[in-house]
Amino acid sequence: MKQRNIGWLLVLSVFIFVQMSRADDTLHSDNIVVILDASGSMKDRFSSDRTLTKMDAAKAALREVLAKVPADTHIGLLVFSGANIPNDWVYPLGPIDMPRLMAAIDLPRPSGGTPLGKYIRLGANRLVAQREKQYNYGSYRLLVVTDGEASDARKVRLYTPEVINRQIRIDVIGVDMKQEHMLANMVDSYRRADNPGELVAAVSQILAETTDDTGTDISSEEVFEDIAPLTSELALDLIQRLTMPPSNAAITERPVEPPPAQPAAPAQQARKPRRNRIGNFLWMPVLTVAVIAFFILRRKR
Repeated sequence: MKQRNIGWLLVLSVFIFVQMSRADDTLHSDNIVVILDASGSMKDRFSSDRTLTKMDAAKAALREVLAKVPADTHIGLLVFSGANIPNDWVYPLGPIDMPRLMAAIDLPRPSGGTPLGKYIRLGANRLVAQREKQYNYGSYRLLVVTDGEASDARKVRLYTPEVINRQIRIDVIGVDMKQEHMLANMVDSYRRADNPGELVAAVSQILAETTDDTGTDISSEEVFEDIAPLTSELALDLIQRLTMPPSNAAITERPVEPPPAQPAAPAQQARKPRRNRIGNFLWMPVLTVAVIAFFILRRKR
């Protein structure tokens, strides 16, 4: 009887699994959030090629490559520290509207600092929210294009492992940097781009990589053939995996702990205020007199 119930549960789970995979093609959409560095240094020209600024080259690379991605891909463009930006999300993550996307790429003007850690968290949280909507189907990745070390390096070290633990891929392109970016050994892939041509090639290689297909095109008959040899214990484990998707919890913003303060020299340490013992003793007779006077006046009344 117990095995029969397990069998029915397994059949129901497989049926739901197969039907959901066929229900809506949008569940299988790939999702890419581009985090573009628009800090002041991006207005500099390449060291080896003085024809373009790093920002102009980045825009040209994004225009060329994003124009070729599959039409069902969801794209988001998140820009930090740039001037002329009414909103950090110059193109919110969603279906491609090519004219609008091209206009968004052209919008940023280099200005300000490099708060990369903050924007890695923002981009990852948007991808996590989208994955929740797609029932964990599709692929999810961050593409970071930057030319300098982060001004919030501690946040980068804090948030990056959390993004990777949520199975979001991070690809980073270091634009004309004298040394490798701090993310080089922390992320899924890192590429250098020391001239405009290398920048186009790096973006092309990253977005051309085959993404993992988390959907299924197999028939229900094939599924049943595969699960037939399963024991009851393995069948129950499969049901739990199908009905309990991985956590899509957002990465919460946490204050970065400041470095520990150096202890003050003994001569500069604040002394505890001494208690005024004389004052404490003087209050006792005053209070006693007040109590006696109260009773005397009360008795006279």
